[in-house]
Amino acid sequence: MTRRYFGTDGIRGHSNVFPMTPDLAMRVGIAVGTIFRNGSHRHRVVIGKDTRLSGYMLENAMVAGFTAAGLDVFLLGPIPTPAVAMLTRSLRADVGVMISASHNPYEDNGIKLFGPDGYKLSDELEMQIEELLDKDMYTQLAKSADIGRAKRVEGDIYRYIEHAKRTLPRDVTLHGLRIAIDCANGAAYKVAPLALWELGADVVTIGNEPNGTNINLDCGSTSPSALQRKVHEVRADIGIALDGDADRVIIVDERGEIIDGDQLMAAIAESWAEDGKLRGDGIVATIMSNLGLERFLDGKGLQLARTKVGDRYVVEHMRNHDFNVGGEQSGHIVLSDFGTTGDGLVAALQILARVKRLDLPVSEVCRRFEPVPQILKNVRYAGGKPLEDIIVRQAIADAEQELSGKGRLVIRPSGTEPLIRVMAEGDDRDQIERIVGELIGVISNVRSAA
Repeated sequence: MTRRYFGTDGIRGHSNVFPMTPDLAMRVGIAVGTIFRNGSHRHRVVIGKDTRLSGYMLENAMVAGFTAAGLDVFLLGPIPTPAVAMLTRSLRADVGVMISASHNPYEDNGIKLFGPDGYKLSDELEMQIEELLDKDMYTQLAKSADIGRAKRVEGDIYRYIEHAKRTLPRDVTLHGLRIAIDCANGAAYKVAPLALWELGADVVTIGNEPNGTNINLDCGSTSPSALQRKVHEVRADIGIALDGDADRVIIVDERGEIIDGDQLMAAIAESWAEDGKLRGDGIVATIMSNLGLERFLDGKGLQLARTKVGDRYVVEHMRNHDFNVGGEQSGHIVLSDFGTTGDGLVAALQILARVKRLDLPVSEVCRRFEPVPQILKNVRYAGGKPLEDIIVRQAIADAEQELSGKGRLVIRPSGTEPLIRVMAEGDDRDQIERIVGELIGVISNVRSAA
């Protein structure tokens, strides 16, 4: 069955445009409620959101759907995605929902779903939901006496703050560190600065004045230039940039230079391996992670297991093969000792612990390898399947043959936008720039002809 609604990270789209409409959000509530309404106990769902204007609309629509299906709803308000996953388990909920489009602009929104174990739903469950969404579900509605109730939960951000603080080793405090943090005007605008301050840091915060339309706007992990300037301005020891739902993190070192997720995974893996805490003899990352990371780990006697793009696939591999560190170059860092999904704040705390223990500048602690030149460009398309065109397939085959033994080529459609992503990496920058440019040209010509 072809997916109509779910992408690599839940359902996502332009707010008030199909599929991200109140009607579909209500139907998702009914469908998910129907699937998880098992047993005789009182069923419950927790719903969190980021700071987008459309969050109010979608939240209320989902409340209507879930209560109509007979589930009680606990509304958490603006809160990070990893907090929703954690509270789904902590509150013994049957299902968790995060209303967010992560790093996308405010015009977009999305629905992420978690099972009672705090993990994102499997492909099989998502397909079950898809099948129900296009059916008449009104025979599945709860009887009048069984309609669910909804209430706002106060204080649960503090439960998440305490959870995050406990991930810092007991022998480490953040006293003496000046930390600049950019909360992307998103879900962590309250919790992240407060957690860092309670751990002893001198905290300078930006991106903490959400107004419904400024989430990820010239701020956060996808636009860290404001944080780079702030690190210079206040002479911070480190800068931490989160995205709109705080499940990813990018670090800025004391010199104002950006450190991506690959370098952060390398630093954490090295630290945990030295402490005897690293499981799986390495880490899990996606096909987009830099070849330099793979070479670094190999030099340490560790492996890099690669998956499809999407933190859900990273987590799936981690669970199936007993790894406890994984993530993506974009800054999704999954540490399964502490949580079930990417957590920007918790990952940052592991880096801060390493910085404090080694008593070295962030630039030395976090730059663990020299990245192989990597070029990534996108081609937007309106419809069709450009990657199935015979001309495009031949061009890709020729490029792969040219890079054989000297680099990698990854070409894939985006799971959240109508884009073809073309990435090549290798030791010869001129070569990979030429290859990417040629492939972009071929795909664009096929798209134009169509």
